[in-house]
Amino acid sequence: MIYDTKNIRNVVLLGHPGCGKTTLAETMLFEAGAISRRGSVLEKNTVSDYTDIEQERGNTIFATPMQNEWRGNKINIFDTPGFDDFIGEVVSSLKVSDTALMLLNAKSGVEVGTELLWEYVEEFNTPALFVVNQLDHEKADYDTTVEQANARFGGKILPVQYPLNSGPGFNTIVDALRMTMYVFPPNGGKPEKKEIPESEKSRAMAMHNTLVEAAAENDEELMERFFEKGTLSEADLAYGLRVAIAKRASYPLFCCSAINNMGSGRIMGFINDVCPSPGERSEAPLVDGSTLKCDAGASPTIFIFKTHNEPRVGNLSYFKVYSGTLKVGDELVNAENRTSERFGQLYVANGKVREPVDGLRAGDIGCTVKLKNSHTNQTLNTKGESREIKPIPFPNSRLEVAVHPPSKNDMEKLIKALHSIAEEDPTLTVMHAKALKQTLLYGQGQLQLELVKSRVKSDFGVDMEFERPRIPYRETITRESNEMYRHKKQSGGAGQFAEVHMRIEPYYEGMPDPKGLTVRSRDIDDLPWGGKLAFFWCIVGGSIDTRFSNAIKKGVLQKMEEGPLTGSNCQDIRVSIYDGKMHPVDSNDMAFMVASVQAFKANFSKANPQILEPIYDVEILCSDEVMGEVMGDLQTRRAIIMGMGAEGHYQKIMARVPLAEMYQYSSTLRSISQGRAKFSRTFAEYAAVPGEIQKDLIAGYKDQDDE
Repeated sequence: MIYDTKNIRNVVLLGHPGCGKTTLAETMLFEAGAISRRGSVLEKNTVSDYTDIEQERGNTIFATPMQNEWRGNKINIFDTPGFDDFIGEVVSSLKVSDTALMLLNAKSGVEVGTELLWEYVEEFNTPALFVVNQLDHEKADYDTTVEQANARFGGKILPVQYPLNSGPGFNTIVDALRMTMYVFPPNGGKPEKKEIPESEKSRAMAMHNTLVEAAAENDEELMERFFEKGTLSEADLAYGLRVAIAKRASYPLFCCSAINNMGSGRIMGFINDVCPSPGERSEAPLVDGSTLKCDAGASPTIFIFKTHNEPRVGNLSYFKVYSGTLKVGDELVNAENRTSERFGQLYVANGKVREPVDGLRAGDIGCTVKLKNSHTNQTLNTKGESREIKPIPFPNSRLEVAVHPPSKNDMEKLIKALHSIAEEDPTLTVMHAKALKQTLLYGQGQLQLELVKSRVKSDFGVDMEFERPRIPYRETITRESNEMYRHKKQSGGAGQFAEVHMRIEPYYEGMPDPKGLTVRSRDIDDLPWGGKLAFFWCIVGGSIDTRFSNAIKKGVLQKMEEGPLTGSNCQDIRVSIYDGKMHPVDSNDMAFMVASVQAFKANFSKANPQILEPIYDVEILCSDEVMGEVMGDLQTRRAIIMGMGAEGHYQKIMARVPLAEMYQYSSTLRSISQGRAKFSRTFAEYAAVPGEIQKDLIAGYKDQDDE
C-alpha cells in the first residue's frame, strides 16, 4: 500500500541509556498489530536491537527504522542509541523525523543523556512529545520528573496525563485531555475506561483547562471560540494542539510503563490524531538557500540519511522521500556526483525484516539495495532537477587513536574494513597521516572506537590494535642564520660538486627584503601541511647557474618535510641563496640538492629552532557538582582557562589545551563527571612548546633515530 503524505507520521524515540526506548518501540509495534508477540531486551529478541553486537551488549547501537499502521495511517518509528558515542545515529534519524518522542525515566528524572539529545532536537527545530516511563518502579517520582523537565526544557511541558498510583502497583492513568481514567489489567494492554474519581476531578480539570488554553493560544478562531464558550470541542482541541506542537509552543507529556504495556496505545493514538504529518512541517532547507515543499504531486526527490552494511546483502540505503512519488524502476540522478541510480527494489523496514513495496510518497521512509555511487547525506532527483537537501550536520570528532594490524600484510584489509564501517557512521573518519607515519581513526568516544575494533574482528576477520597517536608537531626558527655547505664526491669518472651559501630567517607577511642581498627572484609557497616557505634567489654574478635553483629549493623542501629536530614538518621560514660555486662537469641537480639539504640543516640548528604544538579550543559543559574536578583535571593538562559562564543549567568552561594532553580525554571526562558533562574541540593555533618538553622531544627523536 502507498500511503498519502497526510497519512504518514515519522517519530524518533530519544533518551538517556536505560530509559526504555527499545521496550516502548516494541510495545508500540505490538499495540498496532505489526508483531504478534512482544520481545524484550533481556531475551534479546526485540525488533530494533537485532544485530549480534546489540544483543551481546544489551544496548541500542544503531538507529533502527520500523513501521506500522494505526487506524489507516502509517507511523514510522526510529529507535535510537542513548550513548553520546553514537550520536551520528541519532542526528541522522532526527533529520528525517517530524516528531521527537523524549523518554524520561520516572525513577531518575531528567538524565544527562536526554539533556544532550535535546540540543539536537532544538537544532533541527523538531516538534516534541515527552513520555514519563517506568512508572511501575518503586522509586518512580512523576511530579519531580515533570518539575525537572519544565526547568530543563524551557517551561513548555504540557502534562496530558498523570499516574494515580505510581510504584510497583501502577495500573491507573488519569487523562486530562479526554477527562477519562484508564485502568489497566495486570498484564497491560487495552485499559478499562472509568470516570475520574471526585478526589481527582479538580486536579484533572485544572490540567484540562491548561490544555484548552494552550490549544486556543495558537489560532485566532479557536481563541474567539474559547472566549465565547469557555471550552473547545474535541476536534478543535486536537487541531489547536497540532498547531501548538508544530510551532514547538508546547510539548505534551504522557505516562506509561512500556515493559508492562500500559499507556503506549494512548501515545500511539495521540501521534496518529494530533502530531504533524510531513506535509505540515516547515519546508526542507536546500543547499542553495531555497526550500522544498513536501508535495507528492511534484517530481521525486529523495535524501539518503543512513547506510548499513549487511552480510550477504551489501549496502542498504535508507532514505526519505522529500517530494513526489518514488516507484520501483524509477531512475534518479545524484545531485552531487551526477550519476544515475535505478531503484529496482523498494522496501519498508521493521528492523531486519524488509517488506517490498511498489512505491513511496513524499514524507515516507524506505530503503533499497545496490546503489552504486550514492551515499549518506546525498540527494537524488528526477533528471533535470538540481535540488540538494541540506546535509546532516554530523558533529566533529572528539577522540583519535592510531590503528595497526598485527601484520603489515593485513593493513590493506584493515583499511578496507574501517572505510566500510565509516561509510555507515559518518562520525568516524579514517586517515593516513603521512607525516606521522600512522593510520588514524577519529570518532566520538572510547566506546564507539572499541565497538569498531570488535566489528573489524567479527565482520572482517582482522585483529586491530590501538596505540597513542603521534602529535603533528611543527618546527620553525626564531632568528637569522647564515651557513654554507660544500658537497664534493669523486669516485672515478664524473664526480659530484656543489657549494651553497644560504641564509634562513623566520618568515612573516610583509617582512622587508633580506638585508645586504639583491633579490633576483622570489617564490612564496603555501606548504601542504600549513605555513609558508619563502625562497629567494639572490645570486649575483652567476656563481651558481639559475638552472640549479629548482634543485636547491627541492632540497630545502625535502628537509622541511622531515625537520631536523623531531622529523616534523617545518614552516614559516625564508630561505635566501646568496652565493656558492659550481663545476662545469661535476655539478648537477643531485649535487645541489644534497648541498642545500645540508646547508639548511646546519643553519636550522643555529637559528634558535623552536618546536610548535597544536593547541585546541575546548568547550566543556558540566554540572555544578563536578566543575571543581573538571577544572582540576584541566590544570594537569597544561590548559589555559579562557573563560567560564553558564549555559542553561550547565556550567561552561572554555580552555585552550595542547593536543598532546587530550589523549583519551573523552573517557576521563565521562569518569570524573559520572556522564554529566560533554565537550567539543576545534583547532586554534600552533604555539611553542615549553623548553623542557622541547628537550625531551628532541632527545626522544634522537634515540629513535639511533635505533
